[in-house]
Amino acid sequence: MLVASTAAFLAWIYLLVAHGRFWQAGPILEPSAPISHPAVAIVVPARDEAEGIAASLSSLLAQSYQGRFRVVMVDDNSTDDTAAIARMLPGAERLTVISGKARPAGWAGKLWAVHQGVAATGEELVLLTDADIVHDPRHLSTLVAKLLSSRVDMVSEMVALRCEALAERALIPAFVYFFALLYPFARVNDGLCATAAAAGGTVLIRRAALERIGGITAISGALIDDVALAGRVKRGGRIWLGHSRLARSVRPYPDLGSIWRMVARSAYVQLRLSPWLLAGSTVGLAWLFLVPVVACLAGSVVGLAAWLLMAGSFVPTLRRFGLSPLWGVALPGIAIFYMAATLGSALDHHRGRGVVWKRRAYTEAGS
Repeated sequence: MLVASTAAFLAWIYLLVAHGRFWQAGPILEPSAPISHPAVAIVVPARDEAEGIAASLSSLLAQSYQGRFRVVMVDDNSTDDTAAIARMLPGAERLTVISGKARPAGWAGKLWAVHQGVAATGEELVLLTDADIVHDPRHLSTLVAKLLSSRVDMVSEMVALRCEALAERALIPAFVYFFALLYPFARVNDGLCATAAAAGGTVLIRRAALERIGGITAISGALIDDVALAGRVKRGGRIWLGHSRLARSVRPYPDLGSIWRMVARSAYVQLRLSPWLLAGSTVGLAWLFLVPVVACLAGSVVGLAAWLLMAGSFVPTLRRFGLSPLWGVALPGIAIFYMAATLGSALDHHRGRGVVWKRRAYTEAGS
């Protein structure tokens, strides 16, 4: 146990010092105005979003951007009143509602909807955003300002996630933490580093860059579409990823089951549907997050030190959500939940159930 706990302690030292500063608060865009105002098409894929679509689209239509922009919502074969609600909103001169066509074989549902929305527009810039996100009026201007000033091909932001119910407070901050652990923002933003990622809730991309990679068709089957898009764009250009104070998700995750399903829908896909990567990641997570606790409870000072480093690394994320640093002590237990959800995702796949989201089932990872 001494060897294992010492190795875990040294691993946490490495992660804190040399792993792209993943644990820090991360870059945040402050409200700003762009130096010029190219035309922007805002594409919103929506499937069964009747509860929140009015708030999301209204916030987009109310953007204070001084350039020309329009909103295109693609109704992805909703079974509720999503499209009808959208069509009744004020601001019709800037809003187009498209009834999505049947999804072709090999396409992920969301990406097929995005493809149709992008194809219906021709603006220089394209903002891809989800139907459960509410935007500050300054958000579009701020995104465009960052894209132009940094001369990048794509700007993406991790929007503020809802954190109200007990299950959300216990588990949602860790979702952001683990995302940053997998894709340190500093490495994503480093043009010399191959690490690429994006947060699908807010992606502003140059149409020229989108055309360069072959459009949305290039990632048509990807179930983790934001990361796939970022990888394609970064191969021949530059991208930027940060956190947003100007956009927030209103989608609730009120219980453990809803968060489990949110994690499980992409966890095994993230591991390329590989049993070997699943085994390696499970062992790695257990070593990093559980060995220090077991060693500490057995009286090991080294185990306690590793646990404290782990808990401390979680504090900046907890502060972002306005939560007590004491939640950091619970990170090993939270990690167990995410490990279990990943194993559940793999079990579903090998049972032939694949990924299920919004009553659609996918059995392949796509590209």
